[in-house]
Amino acid sequence: MASSKGFLRFILEQLSGLDDISYRPMMGEYIVYYRGKIVGGIYDDRLLVKKTKSALKLMSAAACSLPYEGAKEMLLVDEIDSKEFLTKLFEAMYDELPLPKTTK
Repeated sequence: MASSKGFLRFILEQLSGLDDISYRPMMGEYIVYYRGKIVGGIYDDRLLVKKTKSALKLMSAAACSLPYEGAKEMLLVDEIDSKEFLTKLFEAMYDELPLPKTTK
């Protein structure tokens, strides 16, 4: 099941307090970037983020989920209605995220 553009717009609005949020469509889903680093994505109308120490600390009871078969587990973000929480989560995760791979 592909994610809806309406859900994408909702998440982008919730993240509107952050600078440099972007996304890239991929096979009906959306990869979400913060200042050029992949934070997570929108899969089946769910916001999933990478498993980082700071994300686990902020969401200790978060369920783990696979965005698609064969992928690494990610954390399901339940508090999508809180702009403040999402801002805090993305900012806390940023330093732990790897730099994007460069293409030759």
